[in-house]
Amino acid sequence: MIPAKRIHTVEEYYFSRKLREVRSLIAAGKPIVNLGIGSPDLQPPTVVVDALEASLHDDTAHKYQSYQGIPELRNAIASFYKNNYKVTLNADTEVLPLMGSKEGIMHISMAYLDEGDEVLIANPSYPTYTSVTKLLGAIPIYYNLDANNNWLPNLEELEQQDLSKVKLMWVNYPHMPTGAKATRTFFEKLIAFAKKHQILIINDNPYSFILNDEPMSILSIEGAKEVALELNSLSKSFNMAGWRTGMVMGKATHIQHVLKVKSNMDSGMFYGIQKGAIKALASSKDWFTELNKIYAKRRQLIWQLATKLNCTFSTETAGMFVWAKLPKENTLSSEAFIDKLLYEKNVFITPGSIFGTQGEGYIRFSLCVTEEKIKEVINRIEA
Repeated sequence: MIPAKRIHTVEEYYFSRKLREVRSLIAAGKPIVNLGIGSPDLQPPTVVVDALEASLHDDTAHKYQSYQGIPELRNAIASFYKNNYKVTLNADTEVLPLMGSKEGIMHISMAYLDEGDEVLIANPSYPTYTSVTKLLGAIPIYYNLDANNNWLPNLEELEQQDLSKVKLMWVNYPHMPTGAKATRTFFEKLIAFAKKHQILIINDNPYSFILNDEPMSILSIEGAKEVALELNSLSKSFNMAGWRTGMVMGKATHIQHVLKVKSNMDSGMFYGIQKGAIKALASSKDWFTELNKIYAKRRQLIWQLATKLNCTFSTETAGMFVWAKLPKENTLSSEAFIDKLLYEKNVFITPGSIFGTQGEGYIRFSLCVTEEKIKEVINRIEA
């Protein structure tokens, strides 16, 4: 059987392929420490797990659920945005729960893109933005980010391009993989840019509470709902990556378009997960304070590790990664550099090149590893 032509536009996801290699090394007895993946190793709030367990005996627990999620969950999302971002949302029309924000990337793209439409995608950025764009027959148009502009788009440069075919623009702040933070002034300029060119902006915002003193939503900018959607997730903020719980927020018309796609793709989120998510979203700010104490200690150690490798990095970043520039004397590509560490020191780090050509010459460390393991890696590098 011949697969669709679209399947040839994408490659297997890097981590899917590379982690098979890492697992094979572990199976062969190698003591691999994985500093590559941003999968939280900490537990969710206890009340979240308790809520899931308690919900299993509810009358509706095992039935099909609403495509829009139960009302209590939408209300919890709206309250969370009000309390933490100062954003007012109509829980009935401007909030749509998702089975992880990754599915939202596909649903939004399917709702808005026709074959041949163009999509502005950052370089470097999350590879899924490109993959989904290509799968739908749309055309990725890359805009370069670099350290000199704090990894923010140069809107003046973009203004010089032909933007007539651009439908969507993906942004992601706090930025993955670099950890750069957007300013309110930048978001204001971005919204003005979107209105001028009639481009739908999607801010992918799952990292705003990790090592970040000023969480911000693009929807807090005046007029943003007209031209912007925001994706968010409980994966990083509440250590619930495997629960696949996310949401998209924005103008009712935009949400309705996304719902048309989503309602044909699934039969609702499991009830118990929704009940757990409600409890997570009601957490006090103390939860983030305690979580960030752990990540701050780990980040200090990762900075030590990066320094041992003669890498340089910014200390003014957010999120659960450290983005580090390879040493000037290094002659290896980022993939070759991390492979050398993998086979000689039994440590896996993510090469920056998988996020785009602008990521070449960088590597990314995850903070989702215990202090003891990071210290172990430091000792291996020193040996």
